[in-house]
Amino acid sequence: MSDLESFRSETRAWLEANCPAEMREPVRDDADVYWGGRNATFKNDAQKAWFEACRDKGYTVPAWPKEYGGAGLSPAEAKVLREEMAAIGARPPLSSFGIWMLGPALLHFGTEGQKQRFLNEIARGEIRWCQGYSEPGSGSDLVSLQTYGEDKDDHWVVNGQKVWTSYADKADWIFCLVRTDKNDKYRGITFMLFDMASEGVSTKPILLISGSSPFCETFFDDVSVPKSYGEDVPAYVGEVNRGWDVAKYLLGHEREMISGADGGNTATIGAAMSRNAGELDPIMRAELAMFDVDALAYAAMGEKFLDEIKVGKAHPAQPNMMKYAGTELNKRRHELIMSAGGSTALEWESEETSGGKPARNWLRTKANSIEGGTSEVMLNVISKRILELPGG
Repeated sequence: MSDLESFRSETRAWLEANCPAEMREPVRDDADVYWGGRNATFKNDAQKAWFEACRDKGYTVPAWPKEYGGAGLSPAEAKVLREEMAAIGARPPLSSFGIWMLGPALLHFGTEGQKQRFLNEIARGEIRWCQGYSEPGSGSDLVSLQTYGEDKDDHWVVNGQKVWTSYADKADWIFCLVRTDKNDKYRGITFMLFDMASEGVSTKPILLISGSSPFCETFFDDVSVPKSYGEDVPAYVGEVNRGWDVAKYLLGHEREMISGADGGNTATIGAAMSRNAGELDPIMRAELAMFDVDALAYAAMGEKFLDEIKVGKAHPAQPNMMKYAGTELNKRRHELIMSAGGSTALEWESEETSGGKPARNWLRTKANSIEGGTSEVMLNVISKRILELPGG
């Protein structure tokens, strides 16, 4: 038996012993997702047991080094773990922008002090982060951002506004792009880290047509941000005025995260048929089957890109391909579920539809092709950087 086969066998046995039955069921509502943070609560004992088992094993961030709270798994071992968790339908033990976005940036750009402090807090679910990027008038053209940090020697005084800040009203800290030099559009942005409980920080939820929303407006009014949180723990990642380098790196991980939001889910046929007792006409069955073929192809593309990353052959624009294809697939998936569900899928508050879940989820997917960079912008990047088409 090879080392990888042994690891798979051990992983399967560990999951069987540690993943409660309740944590192998599909996520039904927001409370089924554990985000961690200083104000976090568990929905039930099963959720708590699953999180704590994975935390202690390093499986909240399995590919991170052990000294930063991970399990130190190789890419091949991490893939096996993902496959075995998927095989039993295991829920993620911890959802976190710290894991998906800030963590990779800190691993690449952070100081050792930042890694020891923040990565371990993220891995243990002790801190919940939000992202301060977009502003009114600065979405796709992010470098035009106007939130400004005035230099006061040992701290900055930050004033401005962010928008579409996901879960800002629930986050503990924010990783935030702040202009610190008004004379240089690109080399005048600093990637700051600060506490959302700081005086002068306020949030206002934004309601979407789905009836709920993770998005918020975030306001900074004379917020004092220290330049350091201790020895080798600066309050900024990378260099002062060079935060755009960090921001671009993180955007790739954000787009990979958004692209994975059910884009490659092949449960479309089962989800649609379960609502109709299998009574679907041949045309609808064919459309559902075509979707699942495309979803499998998308998943294969993702595996190919991961393999290319391992050997250093990945193209920097590949996350844009994943983001575009994944979000458009997810929109198509929910269109099909709505079509297959008939008039029942249009219900908004009924018990049969779990409070209008099909319709609300369908409406929510409309934001997928806007957040993290619009589909139009992704296509522009793909055409210029991968297909090398001439500009208009």
